[in-house]
Amino acid sequence: MAQNMITRRNFLRVAGASAAAAAMGCTAPAASACDVKSLWKMDLQILATSDTHGKFDPWDYAANKEDRSGSVAQQATAIRESRTRTTLVVDAGDTIQANSAELFLNDDIHPMIAAQNAIGYDVYVTGNHEYNYGMETLKKVLKQEKAKVLTGNVYSPAGEPLADGYTIITKGTVKIGVIGMVTPNITRWDTKNLQGWTVTNPVDESRKIIDKIKDKVDVIVGVMHMDIDNEYNVYGSGVTDLANACPEFDVIVAAHGHKSIPNKMINGVLVVENKNAGATVSEIHLYLERQWDGKWKVVSRTSENLAIKDYEPDPELTALLAEYDARAKADAVTPIGELRGGDLAPANEIDCLPQAMVQDTPLLDFINEVQMYYTDAQVAATALTSMTSQMKEGTIRKCDMASIYTYQNTLYKLQMNGLQLRKFMEWSAAFFKTWVPGDVTIAFDPSVRYYLYDAFAGVRYDLDISKEPGNRIQNLTWMDGRPVEDTDSFVVAVNNYRASTQLLTYADIFAPGDELPQLLEIDVRGDIGGVRELLGEYIRTVKGGVLTPEMDNNWKIVGNNWNAADHEKAVQLLREGKLSLSENADSRTLPGKAITTADLAAF
Repeated sequence: MAQNMITRRNFLRVAGASAAAAAMGCTAPAASACDVKSLWKMDLQILATSDTHGKFDPWDYAANKEDRSGSVAQQATAIRESRTRTTLVVDAGDTIQANSAELFLNDDIHPMIAAQNAIGYDVYVTGNHEYNYGMETLKKVLKQEKAKVLTGNVYSPAGEPLADGYTIITKGTVKIGVIGMVTPNITRWDTKNLQGWTVTNPVDESRKIIDKIKDKVDVIVGVMHMDIDNEYNVYGSGVTDLANACPEFDVIVAAHGHKSIPNKMINGVLVVENKNAGATVSEIHLYLERQWDGKWKVVSRTSENLAIKDYEPDPELTALLAEYDARAKADAVTPIGELRGGDLAPANEIDCLPQAMVQDTPLLDFINEVQMYYTDAQVAATALTSMTSQMKEGTIRKCDMASIYTYQNTLYKLQMNGLQLRKFMEWSAAFFKTWVPGDVTIAFDPSVRYYLYDAFAGVRYDLDISKEPGNRIQNLTWMDGRPVEDTDSFVVAVNNYRASTQLLTYADIFAPGDELPQLLEIDVRGDIGGVRELLGEYIRTVKGGVLTPEMDNNWKIVGNNWNAADHEKAVQLLREGKLSLSENADSRTLPGKAITTADLAAF
């Protein structure tokens, strides 16, 4: 199995397709009616998906709005247009959870499974979120699947495997061994559901299978619901360990990390991974040549990730899923409670400056309250996910959660100490420009996007914008007044974006050599969904359907020692349109200019 890789998508594609077609009908070199070339060459195509998370149609049901960034219906078009007679279609899991997919768990067939059946998948591997709803539900859903289900490292209390670990598929005269596993860390996230079940290491299981089949197949493909790297330092929970231990793999389809990796070579193994929510499809080509002994050999490989936003939904699949679509849309506008006592966010003092950026508000306090509730965290942090985030007094519908939390983030649980928290807070506080005498409004760093600024709960603090970045968090205490010591250890709740991008890596906050926070749990209460879904569930079950604006006043901006009358004058002139704050080219940043006493002098 050759290790060289070609990156040009269509190299030999046409020739390979015709060769494959001929090879399907011709088995003997003496068959003169066949293209002789086809008996010696094949383009084996693999189309791979993963982490579609209930996105069967181009619709965000949590927000009740169209979202054409990706969907199974669009993937179906891409697969149909790319498919040849020598194509394998595989999925690496996380299919039946999120985007209101839980509505259909008791249906005769789940819409995501119905979609895969209609597309004609060859192989399906369970992801970690398939285990969120209990093993009986999972087994029921898997029985609906027409594709070969693989998960070779999950065993029942009686020692029976949940599914086979491998299958052998023949295309023409080429035999393809496909091996499927799920991350062993499912025991961390679904301990209760997996009680009595045994989850073994994917490396060990794959090694045993390869040793068993390597002389019986021409190609070995891994379909693994695992990210590139290990989680929690668990050996074999990332495909890097798998590729290093099992170089016989020609290609590994990774998953779980929700990032687009079109082609990565690890120990001579081609590794690909897809973005979540149907945003990409991995298109892989293994170019094979037949040897004089009759065996096939992989001589080169190519791969790329197709951007699904560029494809129209498949009309036949859309029609098949229409009933599910209607039910999910109806569910989105279901009343779940009532907001009493005012709006969740106060009106902006200055139109272009969201009030939640400059003072504590019930809006961000509510989000942090929910994050702390579901994680049992002592500290939580959240950003304003839209500069127009708001919930008006009155009836609350399920989809209204998207009006206060725009993104499809999930909830993470981290272990952190006081020093790490202070570094995190100082990084966040750099969002503000340093106040200087003469400024009568607040200004912001135009290079920092607004969603990189977090408000914190569980601690009290002052944010002194007269000081330079790195020295702005003052009077940091616990809610009872005790100082937060550098050595204090506690649990922090944040979303997956903040955790993965800033807190669990050496990037903006921590430098190489610093101790990083410890990841305790990903996708907390994934059976309910992400942060948006948790907000709605909290209103419905914990608050009994009644939400009131509440604020703990745990933080404030200080150091802006302007004259109050000058500030009020500036606000009035801004409202009258006689002064303006320049808009930044990037709509995701706030004005980098303050109104000054010099500006007021003209009036």
